[in-house]
Amino acid sequence: MSISAQQVKELRDRSGVGMMDCKKALIEANGDLDKAFEVLRKNGIAKAQKKSGRDAKEGSIVSYIHPGAKLGVLLELNCETDFVANTDDFKDLANDICMHIAATSPLSVRTKDVDSTIIDKEKEIYMDQAKKSGKPDAIIEKMVEGRLKKFFQENVLLEQNFVKDPSKTITDLITDKVSVLGENIVINSFSRFQVGEK
Repeated sequence: MSISAQQVKELRDRSGVGMMDCKKALIEANGDLDKAFEVLRKNGIAKAQKKSGRDAKEGSIVSYIHPGAKLGVLLELNCETDFVANTDDFKDLANDICMHIAATSPLSVRTKDVDSTIIDKEKEIYMDQAKKSGKPDAIIEKMVEGRLKKFFQENVLLEQNFVKDPSKTITDLITDKVSVLGENIVINSFSRFQVGEK
């Protein structure tokens, strides 16, 4: 099948992936742009999983001050080399994550980092709510699990839907950049500051 340069350019503009990878994906998808984009996403996730075990000891600390100077974020975003840390793609990702943190005020980077007292309190609330439904214990357990999962999706940075594109989570956003930049990228930590809040 013949793939036009225009198709390759369109897919590259949409995905940020290299020309050759775009062309291969379009061939695999018989010229269908949407299917080719999915192929690239799947390949990107596979590549990202391979890279996720590698050390990410370089990177940068990025700051974001929201207009009005009442809200600010400090973020440590790590990668494997200084070279990648200095690319526009990496810097754009860091800025996007900072703005996202400013907007959503997550509790932690990862689910395992959420304070156990917060989790216990949430479980207790969900259990009380579920018991009022009068459903059997097995169903109540599932209801609590479901609500806890939703709690993590709303409050844990890597689980949250990205504010600028809710079809992606922050994990998806990072995975996409890993496939473009070819290095492991890790959010190490963040701090969010708001005037008048402790």
